[in-house]
Amino acid sequence: MAISAQLVKELREKTGAGMMDCKKALVESDGDTTKAIEWLRKKGITSAEKKSGRVAAEGIIGSYIHTGGRVGVLVEVNCETDFVARRDEFQALVKNVAMQIAACPNVEYVKVDDIPQEIVQKEKDIEMGRDDLGKKPENIKEKIVQGRIDKRLKELSLMDQPYIRDQSITVEELVKQCIGQLGENIQVRRFTRYVLGEGIEKEESNFAEEVAAQMGS
Repeated sequence: MAISAQLVKELREKTGAGMMDCKKALVESDGDTTKAIEWLRKKGITSAEKKSGRVAAEGIIGSYIHTGGRVGVLVEVNCETDFVARRDEFQALVKNVAMQIAACPNVEYVKVDDIPQEIVQKEKDIEMGRDDLGKKPENIKEKIVQGRIDKRLKELSLMDQPYIRDQSITVEELVKQCIGQLGENIQVRRFTRYVLGEGIEKEESNFAEEVAAQMGS
């Protein structure tokens, strides 16, 4: 069913959850506000939004090395207290986030807001120049381009990725569930992904050319 902007606004005012979370909750609940509130609570989203402004300076740096040792990840995840940082649930979250990063080679940033403006502009320039937009009116072209850019930026964002162990939620929702469970603000701060041999220029010999050269000499 179609969900009105007014209904989303009302749910947001009642719960403090983000607009996209509210809209998803209403879609999942067929527009029933009471059920939508329950859905948000089960996901830990309402409590997560209330804690999002609190300082998270503790936490751990986690790591994950994929089988065979060809891909490695370091990730820093912050919470509010050292007590929560030592909790098994928090450490499991950090490990799962690190595994997610290892499984997503195209992800370069924690969230869309972290993507530099020059990258956003570059993506826009690429999309505006595509042949399939040539004959469309300018206002329609802008909407199509914006939709494509939004999709592309989410592909670069860790928090917008479907969680590899449960495709029905995103990494952001996974973190919010942990916030609801542990009662502290939790933030994925930064990560680094290593791929064996990345950036090294490898010598590639062309066997056929070598044979031809030897036959000609």
